[in-house]
Order: sequence, then C-alpha cells, then structure tokens
Amino acid sequence: MFKGVLLGFLAFAAYAVSDAFVKSLRGSLPAYEAVFFGAAMALAALPFIKSRNDRWREVLVAQRPGPYLVRSVASAIGSTAAVIAFTALPMAEAFALIFLMPIFVTLLSVLVLKEHVGWRRWSAVVAGFIGVLVVLRPGFRALGVGHLAALVCGFASAIAMIAMRVAGPHEKRITLYGAGVVGPMLLTGVLMLLQDFYWPNLHQWMLLLGYGLLAALAAVLLMLATQKSPANHVAPTQYSQMLWAVFLGYLLFGDGLDWPMAIGIAIILGAGLFTFVREEKVTRWWKRARIV
Repeated sequence: MFKGVLLGFLAFAAYAVSDAFVKSLRGSLPAYEAVFFGAAMALAALPFIKSRNDRWREVLVAQRPGPYLVRSVASAIGSTAAVIAFTALPMAEAFALIFLMPIFVTLLSVLVLKEHVGWRRWSAVVAGFIGVLVVLRPGFRALGVGHLAALVCGFASAIAMIAMRVAGPHEKRITLYGAGVVGPMLLTGVLMLLQDFYWPNLHQWMLLLGYGLLAALAAVLLMLATQKSPANHVAPTQYSQMLWAVFLGYLLFGDGLDWPMAIGIAIILGAGLFTFVREEKVTRWWKRARIV
C-alpha cells in the first residue's frame, strides 16, 4: 500500500510541474492552442494505460455515451480554464480556487445524483466558500478573469467527476482517459480552426512538451498507484499539489503568499479533504469507479 501512496504523490507532483510548464508560456499562445497540443502529447500515455484485453477503439467508443460526452466537454472546458487561470494568477491562488472541486461535487451530488448530504458535508461546503472569500477578499483587491477561470475549472472538473461516477464500473480505464484527452483535443482543435492559429516557436514547443508529456507521465503513475493501493488511499495525495504550487510559484515565478491567502487556502483544503473523507465513508463510490 505504501508504494501506491508514494506513486500517488509522484503523480500529482508531475501534474504540478506540468502546470508550471504551461504557466511558463505566460499567455504567449492562446489557451485553447496550449490545451490542444498538451492533449495531443498526453496521448503518449495510452499504450501504458491500455490493458491486454482493451481495444484501441474503446478510446473513442463508450458503453455509456452520455457520461463519456459530458466528461469530454467538461474536460475541454476545465483544461482551457485551467490554462487561463495559471497564466493570470499565482499558482497557489489558482490551485486554491480549483480545489473547490470536491465542494462542487457535493452540490452536484444533490442536484444530479439525488444523494442525501448530511450536516457535516454541508458545513464543509459553507467552510469552503468562506475560504474562497478569504482568498479573494472581494472589495479589498482587484479580481480578474483568472479568478473566474479557476472557479470554472473547479466546477467543470466536478462535472467530469460526476460523469465518472455515473459511468461507474461500466467503462474501462482507457475509455475514461480517452474522454479526458480526446475530448479536449477535438473541441480545442475546432477553436483553432475558427480562431487565429499561431505556430509555436522552439521555446514554446519545449514548454508544450513539458506540459503534455508530464501530464501523460502523471496519468500512468496514477494508474500504477491505484493498482498497488485502494483508490481511496491514493486520491488524497492530490492535495500535495498545493505544496508544489507554493514551492514552484516562489521558485520559478516569484509568487508571494500573504497570511490571509494562506489562511483561506488552508480552509479550502481542509473543507475539500473533509468532504472527500465523508463521501468515501457515506457513498463508498471509490470502490465502484476507476480513478484516472
């Protein structure tokens, strides 16, 4: 079990460094273009995710097309919003708002899945939004498109998670991964045809390679982690991304972190982690779904 948890930490470290690569583009390419090339390079993980009994067409063909389509569109919106957020905000601040995802999952569980949510999880929802107010401090600081994009990313990620829960054990891991990669590539590819296209220069190609290939590596590590440990032991390691965000933000981009923001981040992370623990105990859905 220890090996699985360690692989989980390594996977989310790779995700964090991948985000640092796309932030290093500093908006020199449109967000949809960065997502397209990143998703195309993330296809490199497919040979490692594909099991012996899987067929290549299952990357595109799902047993339940509805959740597949929802996950594809939500992943495209979330990935594009994430690039915008990381471009405009310090990494730690962007992650703090994106990590509202478990709170949004709770809200969508009530609205979409008709789950019963007790007072403990509702308290975590309230605490999470209080943490957002502490981070954003509306009226005391300027808010911009980056803050909205981070919130959109968190909400879109929650929709993708709900779609994965609806799919449950019916879909193979390669199909779930395909929805999260092929969907963004196709939708952002359409945007590239409709909008201006900028061919990346050598420096931008190197950053895009780091962005896409590290995300592919993270997906493979996460798959290996869940093969060695239960998913409910691996999933909390995603919160280590915040430590990487603070470290990489300071080291690479000179991002600062004041006390109100640190307190708000702690509240959001605490609420999200508590929500995860409660959902695991109450719904046990981690035992019915694959994590990708």
